[in-house]
Amino acid sequence: MVNNIRRMPTIQAVFYLHGFASSPGSTKVAYFAERLRQYDVELLCPDLNLPEFRTLTITRMLDQLGAELARRETPATLIGSSLGGTLAILAAARTPELVGRLVLLAPAVMFAKPGHHLLPPERIDEWRRQGALPFFHYADQTERLLNYRFYEDSLRYDAFDAEIRQPTMIFQGLHDASVDCRTVEAFARTRPNVTLSLLDDNHQLIASLPRIWNDVAPFLGLVE
Repeated sequence: MVNNIRRMPTIQAVFYLHGFASSPGSTKVAYFAERLRQYDVELLCPDLNLPEFRTLTITRMLDQLGAELARRETPATLIGSSLGGTLAILAAARTPELVGRLVLLAPAVMFAKPGHHLLPPERIDEWRRQGALPFFHYADQTERLLNYRFYEDSLRYDAFDAEIRQPTMIFQGLHDASVDCRTVEAFARTRPNVTLSLLDDNHQLIASLPRIWNDVAPFLGLVE
């Protein structure tokens, strides 16, 4: 198989959905944007923090993405990282006619569900009492307040049991301290349309980006 033959892209739009407390300025966004640019494909990355991080909810992000997807003439490809992967799954289940395929990077398939170690009960109780709590925002390199409504709203959604039929690739680090690779394996196991690659990497998957791109490029129809 030859992996360096330039082709006319068969895809019309590729969206990158950044993770929680991240932004369109992340390292992975820059990496994929540069690779896609070589094939004259623009990477679209909506800023999911807008209009303000404090009022962020899953519902708001889904509505924002849905409006973007509805403007496209053909189904889009969604590349989602961490919470962005969760969003991609939910959007694919919610509007399957607008989403053609998925690339998921360490998707937080169990986000906000019981047992998620990043949301211990005492932290949730404090969040409820205070109404808002500070979270470190990686894009701003400082703490920013987030309303309890974010957590409350997230309980309306279940990415782990969402029905997705689109061709899907998942890349998951074996040393991920944020997303348990076992839950991602369980998610992929019952879905024949999902291909899972377990990598010797952490949650960020930065070291694995060249390896990931080697699989993603043919998946998107950019190379043979």
